[in-house]
Order: sequence, then structure tokens, then C-alpha cells
Amino acid sequence: MLPHRGPEPAMTSHKRHNDVLLGRHAETAAIEQLLNAARAGASGALVLRGEAGIGKTALLDHALIHAADFHIIRAAGVEAERELAFAGLHQICAPVLDRLARLPAQQSRALSIAFGLSAGPAPDLFMVGLGVLGLLAELAGERPVVCVVDDAQWLDRASAKVLGFVARRLRTESLVMIFATRGGPDTPGLPELGGVPALTVPGLADEYARELFASTFLGQVDERVLDRIIAECHGNPLALTELPRGFTPAELAGGFGFRHPGALPRRIEQSFQRQIAAVPPIGRSLLLVAAAEPLGDPVLVWSALNHLKVPVDSQLTALQTVAEFVDFGSRVRFRHPLLRSAVYEAASDAERRQAHAALAEVTSAVTDPDRRAWHRAQATAAPDEDVATELQTSAARAQTRGGFAAAGAFLERAAELTPDPVRRASRMLAAAQALYLGGTPDSALRLLALAEADHASELDRAQADLLRADIAFMVDRGSRTADLFLKAASRLAPLDVGLARSTYLDALRAAWYASDSGSSGNLRDVARAAVAAPAADSPVRPSDLLLDALAVRYTAGFPAGAPKMREALTAFREPPADDPPGLRWMWFASSIATDLCDDDAADELTANYVRVARETGALAALPLALTTRILNHLFTGDLSAASVLITELDNVADGTGIPVPGYMALLHAAWRGDERRTAELAAVSGADAQRRGEGLAPAIAGWAQALLYNGLGRFDDALTAAQQTIQSSVEPGVLTGAPIFELIIAAASSGRAEIGAEALERLSTSTQACGTDWALGMEACGRAVLAPPAKAEDLHVEAYERLGRTKIRPLAARAHLYYGDWLARSGRNADSRDHIRTAYDMFTDMGMEAYAASAARGLGMSARPQAADDAGPLTPQETHIVRLAREGLSNAEIGTRLFISPRTVEWHLSKIFAKLGITSRRQLRR
Repeated sequence: MLPHRGPEPAMTSHKRHNDVLLGRHAETAAIEQLLNAARAGASGALVLRGEAGIGKTALLDHALIHAADFHIIRAAGVEAERELAFAGLHQICAPVLDRLARLPAQQSRALSIAFGLSAGPAPDLFMVGLGVLGLLAELAGERPVVCVVDDAQWLDRASAKVLGFVARRLRTESLVMIFATRGGPDTPGLPELGGVPALTVPGLADEYARELFASTFLGQVDERVLDRIIAECHGNPLALTELPRGFTPAELAGGFGFRHPGALPRRIEQSFQRQIAAVPPIGRSLLLVAAAEPLGDPVLVWSALNHLKVPVDSQLTALQTVAEFVDFGSRVRFRHPLLRSAVYEAASDAERRQAHAALAEVTSAVTDPDRRAWHRAQATAAPDEDVATELQTSAARAQTRGGFAAAGAFLERAAELTPDPVRRASRMLAAAQALYLGGTPDSALRLLALAEADHASELDRAQADLLRADIAFMVDRGSRTADLFLKAASRLAPLDVGLARSTYLDALRAAWYASDSGSSGNLRDVARAAVAAPAADSPVRPSDLLLDALAVRYTAGFPAGAPKMREALTAFREPPADDPPGLRWMWFASSIATDLCDDDAADELTANYVRVARETGALAALPLALTTRILNHLFTGDLSAASVLITELDNVADGTGIPVPGYMALLHAAWRGDERRTAELAAVSGADAQRRGEGLAPAIAGWAQALLYNGLGRFDDALTAAQQTIQSSVEPGVLTGAPIFELIIAAASSGRAEIGAEALERLSTSTQACGTDWALGMEACGRAVLAPPAKAEDLHVEAYERLGRTKIRPLAARAHLYYGDWLARSGRNADSRDHIRTAYDMFTDMGMEAYAASAARGLGMSARPQAADDAGPLTPQETHIVRLAREGLSNAEIGTRLFISPRTVEWHLSKIFAKLGITSRRQLRR
């Protein structure tokens, strides 16, 4: 029998002899500091990077030895399991899945689907991440938790993304995560762990290298040979202990070893292969099956060997030699991961296929169909439709669990094994689509090129064009993206009307982002193409009405498109119960509500957009939803609510890695009257947009600066900023009216009435078509500041009365301010003070400091300190938590919003209570 090491479950109170790690003082100190902090209630993560054999696993063992009082969770990436979605994550979560019911419903459902425990739509990876964070934090409520992950470079992509997310969100859970991955200071390492503190593990210094070599190799070594060994091993402990095993004592004594230079890990593998070559054939068969079986399941290994009729039980010598390489306990473990790959590479293609075929036969098609399909695929050399179909079925299962990278791998291999060329191209295209959804655009483009080069059908070629456009929009949203969508839409038109029409909407969205960036695919070009789109099938969807409305708007003009936009808006507000529009086009619907100056619709749709994104766990869609809601809060003057959502938007970006332009923070700073912050954010967003080739940033920056400078009374600067905004964009959506209004105010206040009058005519074209109090009140205010004295008063009164009936409080306050200024110039000081005082109180209440100061000057007083976002002794994070708690959200719900664990929320609340001198949530309402 092989030596038995005893059970070693994923979670145990690990006890092991504390061997001294030579020359690892800095690394062990960093690990022990993390563990000590966790004992005090903090959390932390660390990535140990280094080449193969450098000692990362030994450092993980050191961490576990010093965490005897912790819950211990240990996992490892397995190269053969990289294509199985959540395989790595399951190792970590399996011991704590009994706590799943304690999580919020969204998180529990996401994890259940990810692990195949229940059916449902593919879960958002970030919601899965919040669930894992919650599970581990729940466990840490008993005693601290340490989670170590070896060979993280072999984790499946879904697991790596989730674990990277969790590691970046650790705060105060008494939880430590340590990853070991291959890489170094000049290599990127595992991108999913970006942002997690990293420590590169270097080679041992010469003195420690010599000491290690002497402690493990007892034979005679020529001193010159030893010098060369030490130099060529570069302090790599595995090389120092393993390389000499591949040479005879004579070679080491005479200097005949190490004749072939090469990369160190490869040379270590070659040393292993020389050792393997000395193993009897039966032992090599055992090693190969163990290397090909990724789970480390001894039952599967022995069953496969029996299927191959390998007589291992009668060959004690072979078993003894194998015991030097692999350890059979509750799990099959190789002495080192490079040894596993050396065994696999040393076998011939035919031998590897035989091993996988045997493993496929003994793997259950009921309980583990995906791994069985993968073994069958590795055992197949020639095209085989039966195996390809089985892989396609596995891909579908992976995709429903959110394992898009795994689905892509299954489909790519299925395509390679597909005999029919048309079906092969279709499967390759599906693989590219899965990889795109999994966030690997470069890999998707590689497969896309292969699909197009094959015998693709016309529909597949059209969908390939669409995928190429989707990838371009994901990567940079630059000038060429709208053209790519147009090409795809044109090709799809005779093949799939519904998909073609959706693609025209994609093209309009891309053109909106590109704005005036030099592309032929600007809004008018795209709209002209969309006018020629095939008519919608029956029943007409809200998105069909939206496309028709936008096509008319950007070709025939806003007045012609307004009735159709209102019709589309109604469809989105009152969708069929059996066919809700979903998230995809809610951004457009929210935007046209603002374009139409319909404050009720904008408030309803933006709130619904955010609600649906949160309830469905679509965290990838949440940034755009939050952006529309923040903009609505700015228009309505709820700067405090906007600030809360901007913080949430930053948390989304930090937690998910989804880049979020700082447009909303820029506009918020301008509304607040913060000149320094506005200038900083305008510069950052401009540089970022220029890098991406996006034309939207100058329009937003100009609008923000014009708004700010009008409040500061710097009207020449406001005029310059507004003119740049108007010129930099052709119909930039929700920015159409607001920057023009700023231009009118700046022109009237700087003695350039003729510029203001021209802008007013452009503004009135849309405001008259809208016909709402918001639109007509804004127009009346613009006309009032330009009007001669005989007509000005009626227009001022109309402006503040109309705007007073809306939710657009900043414009209503400005209408009072401008009327008050006009009354003062007319010598009616008492009436003037009433309106300016009204404006001052409104601006102060909203936190619009620049405009409040302007009103204060009109009253001959100093503006009082603003209280809109005054948090007293609280930090911004604590202030955010207080606001959410006052809304009635639970700790778990607050944690979901802020991408932190409920335990961290509880910790923050305890600090908040102490600072405020209170003892309960009820007291927060005061």
C-alpha cells in the first residue's frame, strides 16, 4: 500500500511541525502581522508572487502553523480544472455552505446557482462575490478565519474574479486571505488579483542557499560544481533540493551535470522527468492517471487504473518508487505542482488519451457530467460529433451558472471536434461570445477570427460583426464603434429583424458616447441608417418605439421626434406584464425622459432603473443605472442623495473593477460650487476620454464649468465654457438643453445678448416641443434675462411659477434669483429681497454654495456655512452608512450597497454610535 498521510479536509485546525524557513524573515513577518491583525478584528489579504519552486507553498504552510487558533480553509488551483466554472471557489465554500440560508436572498440565490444547487438565470459574479464575503464573514464571527490558496494562477477565471473581489473588499471581519501565484516584479501575475497587496518572494541569498543544499543533499559535491549549482539555481529552494536528484554522484563530483542552459522551471521539470524515467512502467501509468485526474480523488484514480487493467496491487516495487512522487491519503497530492505537469508532459499523446478515456469511463455522467465530458474531449483525437455535443451541453450548464470562461473553453474544444464546417464555425462563434461575456475580449477576438475564417453561415457572419462591435464598445467606446454596429445591423436586417433593430439602438448609444470625435458614425449618420431599418414585427416592443423615435429625432429634429419619444416613454413606464423591457434599454428611456423635461417620468424611470439593477443582482449594469439616478438628483437639487449614490458608484467601481468615468462627481462638484474640485475632475475626465477616443467628456466638462462660473459670477469664463460645450457635441442627449441655458445666462450677464438670443432660439425649438413646466419655465427664464424691461417681468414671473410646480428646484431657485436681481436694478428693493431671500434659502438648503453666496451678496450679507453634507465627526463612509440606515436598510442590505460585509457595517455602526453618543438605530433618525 502507498503511505497514508491521513485526512486533510479543506477546513481544519491545522497542526504541523514548525520547520524554520531559511532566509524568509520579511515574508514571515508580513504573514504574522496579518494574522495578528485578524486576531484584533481587522482583515487583510496578501498575494505571494514568485517563480515555481521559490517557496510560496512553504510560506502558506507557515501561515497555517501560526494560525492554529483560526478556522482554516485551504484550496489550490488545478491546471486541469481551469475550464470548470467555480471549481476553485467550491473548495473554499464547501465547508460553509450550510450557512447559505443566513445570507441575503440575492446573494444566497447567486451562490446556489453558481454551485449548481438550484436553477435560474446566470448570476452576476459580483453578487456571487458578496455572497462568498458574507459566508466567510459569518464563519469569522466564531473565530478568525485564514484562507490560503496555492497555485492561484490555475484557478478557473470565475473563481479568480470572485476571490479577487472578496480580497479587495476585506475590512473588519477577522479574515485573512493569502494567495500564492507564479509571477514576479516584472510580470503582471494574475490580473484578477489586481489591487490586492502583493509580495514578491525572491530567491534565497547565497548563504541560505548553501545551507539548504547541505541540509538536503548528503553526498559529495565538487566545490566548483556547488558554486555553479548555487549560481544557476538563483536561490530557488525547489531547484536546490530537486535538481541534484536527476544526476549521479559521479556527475556531481566531477562537474558533468547542468550541461543545458534554460529557464529554471523548465529545467526543474526536466529533472523531474529524469527521475520519472527510472520508475517502472506500472508506476508511470499510476502517476499519469493521478496527474490527469484533477480532483485528487483516490477512488477515481484506482477505478481508472482497474479499467486500464494496470496490476498495481501486485507490484510493490513500483508502488514504493511512486511513493516518492505522490502521496495517497484522503486526497492524491503530488510532491510539487511541477511534478504533476512533468508526469503529464513525459507521457505520449496516446498514453494521455488512454488515461483520460479511463477517467471518463469511471466519472459519473449523473453527478459530474461536465468533468466526464472534458475527459472524453481530451481522450478524443479525431472529430467526433457525439463528444462535441456533450461539450456543448456542458457549456450551456456552465453559462447558466455564470461560468462564461468555462463555457468558452467547452465550446472551443467542441468546435475543434466538430466534423461539419458550418456547425464548427457556429460553435466557435458561440465560444467567442461566451469569452466576451466573461470579460476576456482579446481571447474572444482570437476565436472570432477563427469563426469568420471557417465556413460560417451568413447569420453567423452577421452575429460575428455584432460581437466585434460589442467588444469595441466594451474596450474603448471610441469613434469606430458606431460604424461597427451599423455594419452588423445592415447585415442582420434581412436575417433577423428584431436583432437588427436592437443593433441600430446599440449604434445610436455608441454614437452618443463618441459624440463629436471625428467618426462618420455620429448620431445623425446612425439615425439616417436607422430610418431605413426594417419595420418592427408585431407585437411592437418598447425598444422598437424607442428606435423609431430616436431615428426621427436625430434626422428630422427634436420637434418631429418628441411625440414618438413620448409614446416610447409611455411604453417603458407601462410595459406589458408578460414582457417587461428589462435593463438593456432603460438607460435610453431614462435619458429621453430628461430630454423631454418630464421630471415625473425621469424620477420614476431612474429610480426603477436602479431598483431593477439591484434586485436582479446585475451589478455590472448598476454603474449606468446609478449615473442616471445621480443626474436626476442633481437636476432636482438633492445633492445629498446624489453624494450618497456617487459614493456607491465609487464602491461599485472599486469592488467590480468596472471603470466608471468621473462625470457625475464632476457635475456634483460644480453644483456644489467647488471650483478646485471641478477643475481637477474636468482635467482627469478629459485625459481619460481622450485616451479612449470618447467625445462626451468635453461636453460634460464644459457644462459643469459653465454652471459653476455662472454661480461664481465669472460670466466671461462661463460663456467660453458653454460655447465649447455646444460646439463639441451634436445632439448629446440629456446635455442638449442644460448647457444652452448656461450659455444664455452667461451671454446676458456679460453683455453679449446677441449670442444669447441665438442660443435661445435653439433652446426654444426643443422646449416648445416638450411643452412641460420644466421646459417652458427654463425657456421663460432665458427669455427674461435677455428681454427688454417692458417684457422682462412677465417672463420672470412665468419662469419661477412654472418651475415652482416642478421637482427642478435649482432652476426654480435661479429663477427667483434672476427676478430678484432684475427687481433690484429696477429700484424695487423690498420685492427684490423677498425673491433673493427665497433663492438664498433654497440654495443653502440644497448645498449649492456658489449660488448661495451670489444670493447672499444680493442681500448684503455673508453666506452661512452649508449644512447639506455636513457630517460633523463622521467620515464620508460613516455618513453614507447613516443615511442608508435611516432609510431602513438592514446591515446586509447596506453591505450589498457598499460592497462590504455585514460585520463591517456593524463595526462602522458601533463607531458611529460612539461618536454621536447614541445607542440604537432609532436614534439615528434624529
